[in-house]
Amino acid sequence: MSWASWLPWRFILSRAARRQGFLDPIELMARLRALAQPSEVDEPVELLRAGLVFHARGLINTKVIQHNLDWVWPYWIDRQFDPRDPSFIPRAFSISHINLTHRNWTAIGHPDCEELPIVDPRGLLTPLLDGWSVDCWIITDDGRCLLPSRAVEVEQHQELDRGVAVVTRTGQAGLQLTTRVEVEVVEGEAVCRLAATATADTGAWLVLALRSCNPEGVSFIHQVALADDRRSWRVDEHHSLEFSEPVARHHVSDYQHGDVFIHLDEHEDSQQGSCKVGMATAAAMFPLQPGIERTITATMPLRESGPQTLVAGAWDEIRAQACKLSCPEPRYQMLYDAAVSSLVLHSPDDVYPGPYTYKRFWFRDAAFLIHALLCLGLNARAERALARFPARQTPLGYFRSQDGEWDSNGEVLWILQRFEQLTGARLDPGWHGPIKRAARWIIRKRLDSKLDAPHAGLLPAGFSAEHLGPNDFYYWDDFWSVSGLHAAAELIADQDAGAAADFTAAAQDFAAAIDRSLEQCARRLRRPGMPASPYRRLDSGAIGSLVAGYPLQACAPDDVRLQDTVDFLLAKCFLDDAFFQDMIHSGLNAYLTLHVAQVLLRAGNPRYLDLMDAVAGLATSTGQWPEAIHPRTMGGCMGDGHHVWASAEWILMLRHCFVREEGERLILCAGVPARWLTQRSPVSFGPAPTSFGTVSVIVTPLDNEQTRVEWQADWHAEPPPIELRLPGHEVVSVTPGVTSMILSHEGAPR
Repeated sequence: MSWASWLPWRFILSRAARRQGFLDPIELMARLRALAQPSEVDEPVELLRAGLVFHARGLINTKVIQHNLDWVWPYWIDRQFDPRDPSFIPRAFSISHINLTHRNWTAIGHPDCEELPIVDPRGLLTPLLDGWSVDCWIITDDGRCLLPSRAVEVEQHQELDRGVAVVTRTGQAGLQLTTRVEVEVVEGEAVCRLAATATADTGAWLVLALRSCNPEGVSFIHQVALADDRRSWRVDEHHSLEFSEPVARHHVSDYQHGDVFIHLDEHEDSQQGSCKVGMATAAAMFPLQPGIERTITATMPLRESGPQTLVAGAWDEIRAQACKLSCPEPRYQMLYDAAVSSLVLHSPDDVYPGPYTYKRFWFRDAAFLIHALLCLGLNARAERALARFPARQTPLGYFRSQDGEWDSNGEVLWILQRFEQLTGARLDPGWHGPIKRAARWIIRKRLDSKLDAPHAGLLPAGFSAEHLGPNDFYYWDDFWSVSGLHAAAELIADQDAGAAADFTAAAQDFAAAIDRSLEQCARRLRRPGMPASPYRRLDSGAIGSLVAGYPLQACAPDDVRLQDTVDFLLAKCFLDDAFFQDMIHSGLNAYLTLHVAQVLLRAGNPRYLDLMDAVAGLATSTGQWPEAIHPRTMGGCMGDGHHVWASAEWILMLRHCFVREEGERLILCAGVPARWLTQRSPVSFGPAPTSFGTVSVIVTPLDNEQTRVEWQADWHAEPPPIELRLPGHEVVSVTPGVTSMILSHEGAPR
């Protein structure tokens, strides 16, 4: 449709809005666009759609929650709506009430199962994506209540011995409640299993409560019915939940009559109920004898129809394949093991950066997640995810997950190159066409290098990584694209030498344009640091420009532009050794903190460990990080409550502490913390794929201020030059053929 054909509608819309006393939406949008660089895409429609859905839920929350605070709500609501709590947020003119203080949850599941139930910090189980939840309570005959969402102290952890389970323990005087939630495979099908174990010092009831809410707020339930044998619920005629024993008492309520919680002392049993506004709640009650422990389980199939044929022993097989860390620090060990499980759960076919808010696909997240899978040695999972990329490429060569994000082609080409490097295998020849189309798209997309502007020769303004700010000419996009062109040249060199030469020349020309632009920035800013774009001052968005150092290694570790950017960020954008992204995220970011730590580690700056320790401290007790963390509540304030990009970065950070490629050299042990070597037990990592081959490293402290470093490798070709850089020890270049060395502490006699 032509622009002219829209003109009458623009006039009608503007006039109608003004007549009703509203702002002119056309003028408002024009003013919003003026605050960003002109671009093809103001904001990706996918993000607009997700935002509208998100705030639609918030509008429903606004209508429901604040008028019904006598309901038993999820943990975040109890905290955020309590004026005595530090998490309290005044509602005032907020048009939508959303979770901004405790966006924390943990995904459970099974390898290759698309369904990912989530558990909140107080054990609330949401078995289906964006669905209703199940809570567990204890209600005593003498009027006491144990409600985990209102409990002051709760102990929660993740168990990984059999699969992935979240265990939550809540107690108060005379009452104890433990829930364990996991996904099991029964005859090839995934089943979510909740086991609730309770004890009370007097006569009481264990309550399994059906809740029309989840960690985002209201989630509708219109009908619920208890089966005739009193052993299962049927919810909205679509889903069933089966109990291990018959329900002794059962109550149902609707929105008009309030939460079922306030009806639990009623003796009249109600077997079914409905609510026309979708706020039905139900309670299945099981008696407790004084001092006698009782366990009730509830199980729910995660897919109503269609074959799954999952493998019951998949966890054992996958964990046997994956690169392993063995270290004496329990929290680091737990976080690594949990991160591996997170990567597996979120790579059923595509890779997802989260189980709930971000259970969708982005090339940007996928590049980092697949890189972590490859570095773990889980090549089949990585290759399966990569195989889904070509279907998302447009005929012109754009790898599209969202319009206006120009980094995707570079990321795809880079991760394809890393696949070949880390596996030692060549891509299927069918990739050659998509690779060449992707590289040519980058070349065509660039702006004219002869423009009289700081963005000459760069990519157009775009939305890019959304945490960098409004649409602009982001260096993040440009650095990815240059690396993508170099990757494309290497990937097709054997098949099409002419195209490879063209891509290399284009990459060099593109890199020169970036250098010219950065030189103008340096003159304008009077320092060499790299802002987010040619038109920005140094601010927190400059975190994106660090991509030149990590993961792309497009500049030397001591590059003055890179290090000055890090110096600025550490001085101005960190709180307690964690990066605070005040654009969009407005929270502490685990994965972005680790990006800075990677640059520091690569430069040999010992402060990398302070940042790693800070990120370890930000993790939940189940070993997860939300995308952004509220600096006061320490709960999630933005994005998914279980952010898998953060898990991937933790794996990659630990990997680089032990093994790191630096050009044509392999660096070993550069980030192994000295505190791990104060006892005699070995520290190990491997088998770790590298671009030179797969390496396993063992570090053993000895007497006399010495440490033995041993490594075993299966090289792709000839062994690379190796350097041992164990902190606090002498730096040693290894003689070819040597696989073990004893290092002396710096300054110690040899």
